[in-house]
Amino acid sequence: MTSTTSQQDLFRFLEDRFACAQACADCARACAARASFWDPEGAEEQSLVRRKGVLCAEVCEATCRMLAEQTQQDEDSVRAQLEWCGTVCREAADVFDEHAGAADSAKACRACADACREFAATLV
Repeated sequence: MTSTTSQQDLFRFLEDRFACAQACADCARACAARASFWDPEGAEEQSLVRRKGVLCAEVCEATCRMLAEQTQQDEDSVRAQLEWCGTVCREAADVFDEHAGAADSAKACRACADACREFAATLV
């Protein structure tokens, strides 16, 4: 591998990492906003939406912080965090799909899950 190829790979890696961190931040904001919405009718369902929103926001924030760290990180730990984040985001999106007014949150969750999957794929 030439130094140019290595440099291009590094730039792509950093771009993918940034895109994933940004998707996590966007998802965390959308989930936090969704979790703060409360409709007294259907309290049990709203409780599920709230719990999924809070969990997703917390996992996305943790993932974003991990990706923003400048220190050397164990690749397996990063991969595990990305997989966990993607799973939680997909689950939250599925829950949000069932509720009126939550389409933007579901979309943000899916975008984050995709970004996590795509970035994990660069960690070969």
